[in-house]
Amino acid sequence: MAEPAVRMSHAEYLELAERAEVKHEFVDGLVVAMAGGTIEHSRLVARMSYLLQQALEGKPCNVFSPDGRIRIEATNRSTYPDVSVVCGAVQPASDDPHGITNPVVLVEVLSDTTEKDDRGSKFAHYRRLPSLREYVLVAQGSPTVEVFRKEGDVWVLREHGPGEDVELASLGVEVSVDRLYSDPTRG
Repeated sequence: MAEPAVRMSHAEYLELAERAEVKHEFVDGLVVAMAGGTIEHSRLVARMSYLLQQALEGKPCNVFSPDGRIRIEATNRSTYPDVSVVCGAVQPASDDPHGITNPVVLVEVLSDTTEKDDRGSKFAHYRRLPSLREYVLVAQGSPTVEVFRKEGDVWVLREHGPGEDVELASLGVEVSVDRLYSDPTRG
């Protein structure tokens, strides 16, 4: 059974985050427990992290796992994207020493329970991060990767499928859709 959402201050949320066994998101005073993922979700998060780490070797960028908390101070939200990339030094939030405020790329692997939020309200919050240049959505059910890239004041969508490379222009790298979705346990 899902844990009910609770209202608390951001300081109380940070105290909870330090001792909680389950991750929680903070949405302007509302604290919500995060659901667990599927095996395929976990596999795709790990593959994307691995491929990005390989592609960024030698560049001044770090790839963060879903344990990396992103703090969106402009909208008072803290969340845990599936993969985050920061180039240069991490800039922590003024109210959270473990809250990253300067990701360049954020990746979410879509699931039935998170897709609406990942495409809607969460993306609206993420767009308020001045450093964010690309938002990547990875489908679980089919080999499809969507990249929303900030071009001036507009977010432009590019969709990629089998046989294509996903260009992450802000990082100067490409990730193969086929390599992302490859599974050595399937024939």
